Amino acid sequence: MPKICPECQGQASDGAAFCPSCGTGLVVTSPQTEPSYGASPPSTGASGSTTQAYSFSAARWNSADRITGVATLVLLVSLFLPWYSADGVFTVSGLTVHGYLYLVLFVSIGVLLYLGARAGWDRLPISLSISHAPVMLVLSAVNLALVLIGFIFKPGGFGWSVGAWLGLIAAIVAVAPIAVPAVQARRDR
Repeated sequence: MPKICPECQGQASDGAAFCPSCGTGLVVTSPQTEPSYGASPPSTGASGSTTQAYSFSAARWNSADRITGVATLVLLVSLFLPWYSADGVFTVSGLTVHGYLYLVLFVSIGVLLYLGARAGWDRLPISLSISHAPVMLVLSAVNLALVLIGFIFKPGGFGWSVGAWLGLIAAIVAVAPIAVPAVQARRDR
C-alpha cells in the first residue's frame, strides 16, 4: 500500500523512507498507530460506506497550505478594495473594471473551501485523480495570471491604488511556496 506524504500529500512506495516529491522523511506506521488528529472515529452510513465526521484541525495543513491560504484570503479581500484611482478622488475596484476578475473571486473561494475540507478530514470524502500540490499550484497560478493581467491593463487616466498592489502581492505570495519547490524538484531531475 503506498504511503502518503504528510507534507505535500504525494504518494511514495511502501518501502520509501523519503517522499519523492518534497524529500520529507516518511515514518513507518502501523494501522493502530496512525495519527488521528483528534478526529472522530469513522461511522457507517445507511449504504454501508465509511464516512468520517468533520473535525477542523489546522495541524493537517503544511506550511505551504498556511501561506497560500492566508495569501488567498488577502487576495479575496483585495478584489473589493479600490484598484484604480483618478486624481486620488475617484476610485474603482478591479471587479468593476475587469469582469474576468470574478474568476479570481470564485477560484479563491474554491481554494479556501478546499483547504477547509483538508483541515476537516484526514481523507477527503471525494477522491481526486491528482495529488494536493498540483491542485494548489494550478489554482494559485490561475489567480496570479488573472491578477497580473488586471494589474497591467489599467483603464486610461487611472493610476494603481491599494487594492491592485495588495492583490498582486497576495497572488505572488500564494503561488510562491508551491511553485518554488516544484521548480527546484524539476531542476533536480
